[in-house]
Amino acid sequence: MNKDVIYIEPEDDITDIITKIQSAKERIVALVPPKKAGVFRSIVNIKLIAKTSTSAGKTVVLVTTDPSIIKLAAATRLSVTKNLQTPPRIPEAEDLDDDEVASEDLIEEEKEEAEADEATAEASAEAEAREAEEEAEDLAEEEKRAEKAEKAKKDKKDVKDTDKSKKPLGGIKERIVDWVKGHKKASIGIGVGFVALIIFIVWGFIIAPAATITVQIRTNAKNLFSENVTFTTKAEEEDAENGKFYIQEKKIETKIEKDFEATGEKNLGEKATGTIIIYDYFRDPSTIAVNAGSKFEINGLAFTADHDASLSWSGTDGECQNQGKIGLQGCLISKNVSVTAVESGTKYNVGAANGWSTAAGVSAYSDKAMSGGTDKNIIVVQQSDIDKAKNEILQKDQETNKEKLISKVENEKAFPITSSFKEEAGDATSTPAVGEEVEGGKAKISVTVVDTIFVIDEAKVQEFITKKAKIADKNKVYSVNDLFIENFSETDKGYTGRLKASYITGPSVSENDIIDIVKGKGFGSAQHDLKDIDGIGSVTINGSLPWVTSFPNNPEKITVIIDVKGDSENKNENS
Repeated sequence: MNKDVIYIEPEDDITDIITKIQSAKERIVALVPPKKAGVFRSIVNIKLIAKTSTSAGKTVVLVTTDPSIIKLAAATRLSVTKNLQTPPRIPEAEDLDDDEVASEDLIEEEKEEAEADEATAEASAEAEAREAEEEAEDLAEEEKRAEKAEKAKKDKKDVKDTDKSKKPLGGIKERIVDWVKGHKKASIGIGVGFVALIIFIVWGFIIAPAATITVQIRTNAKNLFSENVTFTTKAEEEDAENGKFYIQEKKIETKIEKDFEATGEKNLGEKATGTIIIYDYFRDPSTIAVNAGSKFEINGLAFTADHDASLSWSGTDGECQNQGKIGLQGCLISKNVSVTAVESGTKYNVGAANGWSTAAGVSAYSDKAMSGGTDKNIIVVQQSDIDKAKNEILQKDQETNKEKLISKVENEKAFPITSSFKEEAGDATSTPAVGEEVEGGKAKISVTVVDTIFVIDEAKVQEFITKKAKIADKNKVYSVNDLFIENFSETDKGYTGRLKASYITGPSVSENDIIDIVKGKGFGSAQHDLKDIDGIGSVTINGSLPWVTSFPNNPEKITVIIDVKGDSENKNENS
């Protein structure tokens, strides 16, 4: 199965990577990170790659053996392979060795869970200590009451008055202990609620706080690109970095059938026949041969000899038809030859005539009329009818066929070179065939039309334009649009053309740049700092919870969305 292999550069940020995935021609996209791939060590970046893979309808495979990246891929269900020849798979946590380094987000989660468990344990210990203290105080009170009761008996004082004046606090604790003993389920529920409250406080103020920031980038779309490039039909000759691109020919064959009007005529009547007399004057002995099929014409009408004939003279006067009186012309020799008209028709029933012409080397005349020719005219297909119908098909359907082919290659994620479109028609056949009768005057033509067009890898062309484009300092190319190849033509060394496009530029601000600016800051302060950067428009910040008003220090808890807008959108927003 075909796949696009994208080699990630160390300076590429997540926006560049997402753009390359979206621009990939094939459904399977293999990403090859560099050795120091900082952008691939962020769980947020890996999640964005997984999200882009789903939304773009592609399968992204990470080509790496880096355990940190593999562990992040396992967390986001991204496929991983160790090289381009190994089948990809989704890694599982148990596939990794115990001594592999865990990713930063997993370490942070384990730390936060440990802190939550520690807080819960401390709360439980405090509750148990308070309960033990209360039980000890209760026992002490019991002992005091016993001593007071004993003393009251000895002193013969009123025990009730002594109880009222001596044990108000002890009585409250006693009642609490008694209530707890009598309401065990309620007591457990209160304890569980207290623990849950502590866990919620830890989660809500330590673990859960996160923020999403949307930064609008103001771009300039008034950039035009134009440069001569070359093309080759051999993949091994491609040099995309220097403007030599590999092109492939795509084609579709369309069988077209169409009725057309036949204009040929044919006479199926009888052919006229008759006899002509061939003659010549001989001065020396010789022979003139006339072969069967030799053509004789009179008044533009042609007849052919039905049999071989010859005129000859041996030099004897007695053989001359002028009885030896050889005149100035010589000895006259003549012979009858039967002939048949080349076509049917009454027009061949010509009368007796002199001056028949022939290429047989003799003279000829007829002393009787030709006869027997009749008319029976029919409509037949002639070659000119077929040629006319074929040209009409090409002229009428060419634009439709071109749109059909372009749509087909665009669906295959290829970029068509529209100026290379060519349409050719194969041999046409007709029903009935040439020379055959057409009933009703309508015949049918069948012809196969072959449409071809060259396509190019659009991603490589966009990368070439991005590197060649003239951009200001601290700016970058965000997108390439209106791609077009002008004056595409074939030479003795291949193909040439002029590459034209427009491209959008803006400030070179990456996701990591934004995170470095805002982390640990309050929302208002972060928004102010970002707006001070030239080329940044509106900044929108949303906390994960209502009470979150500042960015966490952990970059993994900060989601950055870069919204790119062109000139017209910027003007509408500012107006």
